[in-house]
Amino acid sequence: MTFLCCPASLHSPSAMKHRLPLLFSLLKIISGLLLAGYGTYELQRDEYLYLDYGRHLAWGYIEVPPLTALQSWVTLALGGGFFWVKAWPLLWGALTIYVVVRLAQRLGGGPWAQALAGVCYLTTAYGRVNLLFQPNAFEIFSFTLATYLLVRHAQPDGRPRHLYALGIVLGLGILNKYTTFFFGAAVLGALLLTAPRTLGRRPVWVAAGLALLVAAPTLLWQVAHGLPFRHHMALLHDQQLVNVTPGNFWQEQVLMNLPALVVWVPGLVAALWGRPAPAARAAGLVYLGGMLILNILHGKAYYGLGYYPALFAVGAVWWQARLAARPRLRVALLGLPLVLLAPLLFIIYPLLPPPRMARLGQTPTFQKLGLNRWEDGQVHALPQDFADMLGWRELADKTWQAYQALPDSTRARTLIKCDDYGQAGAINYYNRGRQLPAATSFNGSYLHWFPAQPPRPWRHMLLVGEGHPEELIPYFQSLRKVGEITHPYARERGETIYLGTGPSPALLARVQAERQQELAAWEGGLGR
Repeated sequence: MTFLCCPASLHSPSAMKHRLPLLFSLLKIISGLLLAGYGTYELQRDEYLYLDYGRHLAWGYIEVPPLTALQSWVTLALGGGFFWVKAWPLLWGALTIYVVVRLAQRLGGGPWAQALAGVCYLTTAYGRVNLLFQPNAFEIFSFTLATYLLVRHAQPDGRPRHLYALGIVLGLGILNKYTTFFFGAAVLGALLLTAPRTLGRRPVWVAAGLALLVAAPTLLWQVAHGLPFRHHMALLHDQQLVNVTPGNFWQEQVLMNLPALVVWVPGLVAALWGRPAPAARAAGLVYLGGMLILNILHGKAYYGLGYYPALFAVGAVWWQARLAARPRLRVALLGLPLVLLAPLLFIIYPLLPPPRMARLGQTPTFQKLGLNRWEDGQVHALPQDFADMLGWRELADKTWQAYQALPDSTRARTLIKCDDYGQAGAINYYNRGRQLPAATSFNGSYLHWFPAQPPRPWRHMLLVGEGHPEELIPYFQSLRKVGEITHPYARERGETIYLGTGPSPALLARVQAERQQELAAWEGGLGR
């Protein structure tokens, strides 16, 4: 009856060591699909912009490097449905938790320590990050994998190939977000403090060369376009980062990783002391270096999320040794992150329909936390992130209806200009199967995609989100409101759609001049 026996490979040590990491990866994907809010909420504002990257493949964009665009292109090729949009962040989350659990294994952690490390990742802010189609999910994965490779190189059986792989991962990280340079500086500092002689050897320089080689296309794109990254950072600093204080930064670090606080804090201390193994010191030093850089530069709190997952693994293995003879405390510690997450579940994830979410927002606890206070300083019915996932389909449908109502003979000569990238991206996304001119804007990368003046001037202009339409009346033969977002809980509620017919030559010249001015600001005077 040997044919009933399982192949020996299924019970080999190699297969066994991957079983728990793969189990947590699967759990991550399943839980993410259940928590994504499908059918209750729409995509988030930024996701629409990133999806439009897939229609304009390039080696760089005003906001971020090109790796997101490749994912967008694949998503749109597969139909662009909600599932395919969310598949990417869930994939990066699944790979991240796999690396976390594997790192716990490599540091000597048994099944309990591996499970604790995985639970820490599942119950902290990464659950929400891994639901949004943004560069942040891959950034966290690349930082975690890079830390894993750095620790592996520092272990007794470490090999140059771990540094080579580290270089490739850093290069891919740069193709995803330029904040990888900050992480790379932290890695360099960790190497300098843990293995200074390594910096004078060939493998480190090969790894650095691989990183630059992989990242070269987007770096060359930056140079060719006048380094728009500088303008991006200047705007970010003046409008957002200048308001980030060390106190707020660290408060948010604690809140984002609160369910795992009792794991990652001991993990950090243990790592700096070279526990549970000397190689773990690299993870602690990368964390310190990265946090120091982010504090000096007033970085946003979520920039630091990629530095914690490795500490979950270190902390879990540290606790394994401390609770070796206390099984009840092991069970309690394993369940603690889940208990701490439970009351936050409906606050973090888009599970409740907007009316129920609004009722929850009226409770004293919710109001005390200030979760419904938006960037405008006012208290609204929903948290801003939730309101930013509503009203977009309504906008797209009403834009389409306004376009369809135009005369057949002049319909194609229509410019759809939006106030911001979210509006333009949403109109393009929900109308992707319809014959509609691409919506555009002067906001972000849409500056590069703005259509040139056609041989026959535009006959109609659909103006979405125009703040002062009354000022434009003299520039059109007629100007009237043809739509408005009415969703009671949408952040875009009240945004209008105006139809302008017969725009004057003066207005058309003004449109092109404003576009050139904005583009020149981004491209250091190279705008064309």
